[in-house]
Amino acid sequence: MTATGASEGVGARGAPIGGPWWWARRRSAVLDASLAAASTVECLLEGVSFAHGAHLPELLGALLGVLVGPVLLVRRRWPVVVVLVSIAVMPAEMGGLLSVVGLYTLAASDVPRRITALLAGMTVTGTLVTTFLSMRQDIASQPDFNPPVWLVPVMALALGVVLTAPPVLWGLYVGARRRLVESLRERADGLERELSLLADRAEERAEWARNEERTRIAREMHDVVAHRVSLMVVHAAALQAVALKDPEKASKNAALVGDMGRQALTELREMLGVLRTAEGSAVRGTAGADVPERLAAVASGVRAREAAEGDRGLAGDQGRDPERGRSVVEVSSGEGDPDGPGLDDLGDLVGQSRAAGMVVELSVAGGEGESESVRPRYGARVERAVYRVVQEALTNVHKHAPGARARVRLAHREGELAVQVENGPCDGGAADAGLPSGGNGLVGMRERVTALGGVFVSGPTDGGGFRVSAVLPAPRPAPRVVG
Repeated sequence: MTATGASEGVGARGAPIGGPWWWARRRSAVLDASLAAASTVECLLEGVSFAHGAHLPELLGALLGVLVGPVLLVRRRWPVVVVLVSIAVMPAEMGGLLSVVGLYTLAASDVPRRITALLAGMTVTGTLVTTFLSMRQDIASQPDFNPPVWLVPVMALALGVVLTAPPVLWGLYVGARRRLVESLRERADGLERELSLLADRAEERAEWARNEERTRIAREMHDVVAHRVSLMVVHAAALQAVALKDPEKASKNAALVGDMGRQALTELREMLGVLRTAEGSAVRGTAGADVPERLAAVASGVRAREAAEGDRGLAGDQGRDPERGRSVVEVSSGEGDPDGPGLDDLGDLVGQSRAAGMVVELSVAGGEGESESVRPRYGARVERAVYRVVQEALTNVHKHAPGARARVRLAHREGELAVQVENGPCDGGAADAGLPSGGNGLVGMRERVTALGGVFVSGPTDGGGFRVSAVLPAPRPAPRVVG
């Protein structure tokens, strides 16, 4: 709204203009037309009366009334104009309804309050002067009536206040109430938008969490299944080489390896089926909230079967420590998971690779200067990450460097745990098992290490081999010996 009271693009109540001309609703137009008609009739009669008293042509007074009365039609668009017209015709003693409705509309509009106060003061002054002069003329025309001197000014002032104050006060109240309702409506709309945005963000966070969980379990399954399948393929290649020397034994071992391979592939298909189901649910718009639980069940089953098979298989003669009741220096750096592999299982892991024909050396440095039977313990996530790094690195040696020598180094340092797996160049005389590579091994290792705040480095060595190194933060508070 401009300084003259002109509304720009909105109706009197701040609503978008949808009715005829500047009216927001049709009933508002009907109301203003009715008020304009009533004001026209009033101004017409008062104009004729004024013209008769002033000895002017009555047609002139009627014409003035017809021109002034319809001004109420624009009261919602230009309330200042309506009030100014009512003040202008006060000397003709016409426009009472025009003045009252104009003041109400002006006070209820968004016109600055100083303009409203100025026009209201001008209306009071005009009414006061007009009433004072009219009453003096009436008293002068009646010689027998001698009222007190103060009566005329008091009556003029009272009439001016009565005709001005109520419409102005009522308009201010209605305008304040309207603005309050609009502010509450805007606040409610804003809260609704914020709630919608929060709901969208919550859904995005939930979807992100589901994707992260699926990625984590898929990575776990990759480490478990890929390593075991790689060893099976290596064993199968070796069995093929000795098949002519001992056919019966080679046949039995080949059947065992085949059964293990089929079981591993079944587990892999289960995981992929869960992931595809989750992806299809996401495309259809369903939540898929039970996907992480299903994937966790698959991974837990794989770990349980792998542990059972490891206890029955090569671990008996490939370096498993028989002293399960030894003292352990327990150092906690996180919540443990008894089902997951840790540092104690590195010997079994190296033993499996040795059984497949690889020459692997395992060395451990640090460990508080204790004997080899005393092993430090860390958080389950740290130990599992180290185990998976070694596992994937040895799997890559089987795939890409058959016959190469490998060395696994584990170092217990102050506040960190370091691991390095390095292999030499490929032995040209070794048979290549033809293992496929998906290219996800190094990526998975890096994700595991960086997720724990560690550093991961990999790359070729000067001697033609390959080196994988990882350093993980592992705070070690004062150890306590557990018997």
